[in-house]
Amino acid sequence: MPSTPAAFSTLPLAPELLTTLHELGYDAMTPVQAQSLPALLAGQDVIAQAMTGSGKTAAFGIALLTRLDARCFEPQALILCPTRELADQVTKVLRQLARGLGNIKMLTLCGGMPMAPQLNSLESGAHVVVGTPGRVLKHLTKGSLKLSRLKTLVLDEADRMLDMGFHDSMVEVIACAPPERQTLLFSATYPDTIRALSRRFQHDPVEITVPSAAADTQIEQLFFEVDPRAREQALNALLRHYQPASAVLFCNTRQRCDEVAQSLRAAGFHVAALHGDLEQRERDQVLVQFANQSCPLLVATDVAARGLDIKDLAAVINVELAFEPETHVHRIGRTGRAGQTGLALSLCAPGEVHRANVIEDKQQRPLQWQPLPTIDAQAPVVAPRWITLRIGGGRRDKLRPGDILGALTGEDGIAGTAVGKIDLFDRHAFVAVDRSAAPAALRRLSEAGIKGRRFSAQQLP
Repeated sequence: MPSTPAAFSTLPLAPELLTTLHELGYDAMTPVQAQSLPALLAGQDVIAQAMTGSGKTAAFGIALLTRLDARCFEPQALILCPTRELADQVTKVLRQLARGLGNIKMLTLCGGMPMAPQLNSLESGAHVVVGTPGRVLKHLTKGSLKLSRLKTLVLDEADRMLDMGFHDSMVEVIACAPPERQTLLFSATYPDTIRALSRRFQHDPVEITVPSAAADTQIEQLFFEVDPRAREQALNALLRHYQPASAVLFCNTRQRCDEVAQSLRAAGFHVAALHGDLEQRERDQVLVQFANQSCPLLVATDVAARGLDIKDLAAVINVELAFEPETHVHRIGRTGRAGQTGLALSLCAPGEVHRANVIEDKQQRPLQWQPLPTIDAQAPVVAPRWITLRIGGGRRDKLRPGDILGALTGEDGIAGTAVGKIDLFDRHAFVAVDRSAAPAALRRLSEAGIKGRRFSAQQLP
């Protein structure tokens, strides 16, 4: 019989924090939380191998919030993340956890965003700072961020920060932190560079390894041998045969991402590419369309997709096999989460068979090889239900999701069931609407406006 997961109430946590955890549905600890929290709460350094979705953010969040002095409005915890998306996700989780603890101020410092608002927020003080290495270092260099009161330093997704070229920035940031601190290092893989980082900056760390979700039998893994010259045709066949409601398609380079996305678009699929060449505005738009299901297919590199918290992902497709087995495990671990079934499809050219053999050795079970399905490549692709409208107003214009919903569904408006996910940014907003209601929604925004004001509105491709 499997053991019952331990409850958070078994830990020495403040009653207010336990109440918040219960309200958030965090009653039983995940494996990474159960293994790491005793050491984290004791103030020990920790190096943990854990993937996105394992509950690691709540683990280090609970620990650093427990150590905060709410009366001191200076940074006492710093979390470094590889991407703005992961930084935003971490901040969101920490804000949820801290909501019963009084006036705890969180601040996100990421590149691609204006400096002035960040400088103003830093002048007001913050208890917790979450950011990307480059922007955090810029504030440290300017003197706008000071770490003299820092108690906890977290390196989240440390292996990807190294992959993205942040090594020197990370080292410089760490050099600005007090030597007497708790240093936590979370990584999906344990390459030599991560172990070297731990040896250099951690003191007698507790080492924790959490088995990947990809080892779970909830994920069906299938491999298909393909001619490298017919990879796009094979991918077309898989998508038409399995028809996943949502899928991330992994390629090893930015160029291949663009080539695959272009090929699939020509075949009629609704698809977007996600890689490091995109500007932040373009990246935001792609992720919004994928999350609201108006663009169900996302072609991505490993670095670009790292840190994305994608819920209910139906499938992962490896257009090219990863170079390292750990990367393959991390890719397919994005599907089949929270007890749901998942599908992982991998295309393998003859020149990649050695990579498949290494994956087989790593998983310690035989790979399932299947023949490619035969389909009618000329049959039309079913369009997704939702399409996305972009509105030229956002939080800075005092817009709220309810304002947009009301503008669309008010008297003689479209049905509430025809409105999907609404995403607000500082200067613009996105709303998913039923494809059949899109013309009426655009007319509604053009003629009636929002809260009596006119904003530009356009349908995204």
